[in-house]
Amino acid sequence: MDFKLSEELEMWRRTVREFTEKEVAPHDAEMDRANDLPWDIIQKMSANGFFGIPYPEEYGGAGMGSLAAVITIEELARGSASVALTLDAHWLAVDPIFLFGTEEQKKKYLPDLVGGKKLAAFALTEPVAGSDAAGIISTAVRDGDYWVLNGTKAFITNGGAAEIYVIAVKTDKTKGARGISTFIVEKGTPGFSIGKKEDKMGCRGSVTTELVLDNCRVPAANLLGKEGEGFKVAMTTLDFGRICVGAMGVGGATAAMEAAGRYANQRQAFGGPLSKLQAIQFKMADMATGIEAARLLAYRAAWLRDQGQRYSKEAAMAKVFGAEVAMAACKEGIQIFGGYGYTRDCPVERYLRDAKLLEIGEGTSEVMRMIIGGATLKELA
Repeated sequence: MDFKLSEELEMWRRTVREFTEKEVAPHDAEMDRANDLPWDIIQKMSANGFFGIPYPEEYGGAGMGSLAAVITIEELARGSASVALTLDAHWLAVDPIFLFGTEEQKKKYLPDLVGGKKLAAFALTEPVAGSDAAGIISTAVRDGDYWVLNGTKAFITNGGAAEIYVIAVKTDKTKGARGISTFIVEKGTPGFSIGKKEDKMGCRGSVTTELVLDNCRVPAANLLGKEGEGFKVAMTTLDFGRICVGAMGVGGATAAMEAAGRYANQRQAFGGPLSKLQAIQFKMADMATGIEAARLLAYRAAWLRDQGQRYSKEAAMAKVFGAEVAMAACKEGIQIFGGYGYTRDCPVERYLRDAKLLEIGEGTSEVMRMIIGGATLKELA
């Protein structure tokens, strides 16, 4: 068992880290205040090939695999959870097209998406259906060579900014999860519009909106996968996304630990730097241990995906643990900063608001434990 990354992956990590330190991290506070997508950074990421990391060269990607993608998300999240989330949400829509699309769909959509020329979004959640994804009520009815979509999607990351959407709706309301299908919908399609933009607690440098489907006519050729296969498409898509969320947790926790550690080394109290106090050292020890464990969980889940093995349980483990490690590191980081940590001038205050999303989006921590527990009990049966 070799835990050492390849030279190629280490070089890529350094590349992303340097990019993040120069182009991303200095602007994170500004993104938070603006509550808007930093298009200039997105364009620079596109120019540097970030969007195509996990996808094959035949579609314009780098062919570096899932582990490289997870490393990319981790390093970006050290500088900005918002930027990392934007890329993760993009891949949530690219992945199902790559995995379930026809060759015609792949040739039509993947080059621009993998090349970062167009942004994408995945739309599953609705006002009445979050964790209970099978409970969506948006519908699609066949009308000749078209499907007519109706309904509202909620909390869609990259909503409005994206040009390509993968949207899950019910094509048979009598079949529950087996009645869900997914469609590729282009921005500008008649009957498709962007609804309310959310004013979020954190990750404010990413955009989150409602999507409105009002007799939205989508060509039958835009059905993604088979009719009734949409729940499978969504769950497969979310598995990869959950590894990325776990990696976001690693990156955010690392940023909090580094900021708190620098402050502890500089701040004088009780006759010396805070870092000499055992209470502070214990906090730093817990942060460092949690981060290392969360990183290994995320990397292993990504490795399993690259090996073509099942990884749903491992993805859930990476997500729930990475999210909670990030929350714990941020809370302890604020405690180390003391009163200053409770102000908007302290970066860890922002990191904490960002980290909370990781316990909610792409499957709550409670749902992740249901997946892990169910899979574990099945293995022991």
